[in-house]
Amino acid sequence: MHKLSKRMYINLVVMIVSFLQLGVVAKAKPSAAFGADEVSQPNILWLVVEDMSPIIAPYGDHTIATPTISQLAKEGVTYTNVYSTSGVCAPSRAALATGMYPSAFGANHMRTHSDTDITGLPAYEAIPAADARMLSQYLQQHGYYTANNLKTDYQFKAPKSAWNESGPYAHWRKRPADKPFFAVFNFTTTHESGLFEPYGFRKIESRHYFSDDVAKIARLPQHPSAKSEPANTAMHVPKNTVFDIPPYLPDTPLVRRDMWKMYNNLAETDRQIAAIIQQLKDDDLYDQTVILFYSDHGGPLPRQKRLIYDSGLKVPLIIRFPNAQQGGTSDQRLISFVDFAPTTLALVGAPIPGHMHGQNFIGKRNGSVASMPREYIHAAADRFDGFTDAIRAVKDKRFKYIRNYRPEQGYYLPVSYREKIPTMQELLRLRDDGALDEFQRQWFRSRKPKEELFDTLTDPHELHNLAENEEYKQPLLRLRREMDRWLTAIKDTPNLPERALIDKLWQGADVQPKTASPEVSFLKGRVIISSQTPGASVSYRILDEAARESAWLMYQTPIKAQSGMKIEVVAHRIGFLESDIVTVSVP
Repeated sequence: MHKLSKRMYINLVVMIVSFLQLGVVAKAKPSAAFGADEVSQPNILWLVVEDMSPIIAPYGDHTIATPTISQLAKEGVTYTNVYSTSGVCAPSRAALATGMYPSAFGANHMRTHSDTDITGLPAYEAIPAADARMLSQYLQQHGYYTANNLKTDYQFKAPKSAWNESGPYAHWRKRPADKPFFAVFNFTTTHESGLFEPYGFRKIESRHYFSDDVAKIARLPQHPSAKSEPANTAMHVPKNTVFDIPPYLPDTPLVRRDMWKMYNNLAETDRQIAAIIQQLKDDDLYDQTVILFYSDHGGPLPRQKRLIYDSGLKVPLIIRFPNAQQGGTSDQRLISFVDFAPTTLALVGAPIPGHMHGQNFIGKRNGSVASMPREYIHAAADRFDGFTDAIRAVKDKRFKYIRNYRPEQGYYLPVSYREKIPTMQELLRLRDDGALDEFQRQWFRSRKPKEELFDTLTDPHELHNLAENEEYKQPLLRLRREMDRWLTAIKDTPNLPERALIDKLWQGADVQPKTASPEVSFLKGRVIISSQTPGASVSYRILDEAARESAWLMYQTPIKAQSGMKIEVVAHRIGFLESDIVTVSVP
């Protein structure tokens, strides 16, 4: 009865806040808001590209034109100091889904379930706070239809009803007519594997050009290795384009070709994004939708992805608000990936859960303002595939402080997936030939300093360590203290052996904990469901007479049911194994 009462209380809160008006902030100062009467409950569209630093015109890089993204910037707000929590996708996506730092709940090793043959560890899942839900679940509770197309990769298995639909066919067009939507479209053409030879675009990515045509999408191979033939791959960028090669990479024909591929992939992605936006306009939803364009972490090249230099962490973020409010402006505040979930909840007027580490950087529609601008962003690096390191970073608008917990080992890790990139092969060849300059050699040092400090305004590539320079003692001490504060606040123990981390997550058990099976009861024509596992969410679906299965739905309130109806029910706490599926017939 206690659990049922708690659910009734939560739903009462949701019903109350759904009648509140919302406000949106788009200027640098957190008190600015767009008109609350513009859109009563805005749709939310996330356009998420992979492995991309801010190499587009709105950020000063005019190497190529990306007209779709540039138009979003003209009509939206360009945020210039946005950082992922990790230089690689799965930990970063864990932060986006939960509003929590990955290293706080076992989500920072890349990946929790992979390379077990090398590590000798069991596959496991990250386990956040018991009351934690995915952002998509909170939005469903607030009346939103949620669709994710296509990637997940959260470091834990999503509950069955985390999304109303997730996969290559997911689209806002499948929502009930009276529901606002939260839709995520992922674009993987810019992924580091897009630099592999033979060069081509992933075939599954062409789905964006016909995102609601199930028959066409079904004919596309989904495996990422299925790519277009080189002769059939569009060349959007002239081969003679001059590229600004960063100083940590050599200027050779192979590197220039990879730079060409990187920008060509971006140009193709811009066209894919245009197709999605056109569908939004065709549905007359463009000015009823808050559109977020961003990347899941920094660039795809060696010494970018997986690193916690800005080349691996800094990302573009452009937000277009309904009716292009605050269009063409920029915002210089520091923003972390842990801020995306609470900010999105604030946009729709939903309460922000206390376990979230992030803060609201836009505002709420009930009249309150955004949080005060953050002073610091934080990041972490641990295992990548079969190779483990332990690094933590903290940054203000100017200085980056890095603490290396394994100074006895070098920065470079021989990750075999990365070594498929021709530029990585070129770096290794030139290293062995002794032909790299002092900046290109840095990544291959046999040891790391215990501490690093960089002035990212004068040294954006983070090549000149100032940690032992007395002139910079004060920022060093200040950021060192902030590092200690942050680690304590989120209960992060850097360099904790991964086996010990698993023991902590599993509370000393030998196997991954399992969610208790749901308990089902019936009262006056309604089905009441609960689980004895604290924090478990419940999903259900209805079976018709032919035993055909409907979509999994999130259980929120007792279900009105007819006698003889068959229902499948499953409980799942994030990070636990889901329960057994229970099938019941309504008496």
